Amino acid sequence: MASLEILLADAPATQALGQALGRTLTAGTVLLLEGDLGAGKTTLTQGIGAGLGITEPIVSPTFTLVCEYPEGRIPLYHFDLYRLEPEATARLAIDQYWDSWEIEPGLVVIEWPQRLPPGSLPPDYLHAGLTFTPEGGRCLTLTAHGQASLPELPQS
Repeated sequence: MASLEILLADAPATQALGQALGRTLTAGTVLLLEGDLGAGKTTLTQGIGAGLGITEPIVSPTFTLVCEYPEGRIPLYHFDLYRLEPEATARLAIDQYWDSWEIEPGLVVIEWPQRLPPGSLPPDYLHAGLTFTPEGGRCLTLTAHGQASLPELPQS
């Protein structure tokens, strides 16, 4: 598993990284975002949306579970599983978003992936763990699983 660690000083830095990811990631990518409340998962996703060219505001889909943004370079499918237990997420059939001919391939971003039932992850995905730093910023650890590759990001 390849991984990289990126220090993010504040929310604008988190959004800038998200924009770089949005310009780089390809259709069919699944990105799992894990971190405590307030760690920057939605902020990162907002940046990803901007990098994809999405002009619609990206909001946390906590109560709608998934927000679909088809107008970018590739579609963005944004899930937030915070309020669900694994039994409930199994009924969502999230795997349709990476395993179906019926849904246009896009970038799947899942907040709170630890709420997915065991064995339901795709074989290839990126995992982004966001943690707080003592200085008040964030540290993002991006890890590629399966055949997924780490994106080439500009050096800061």
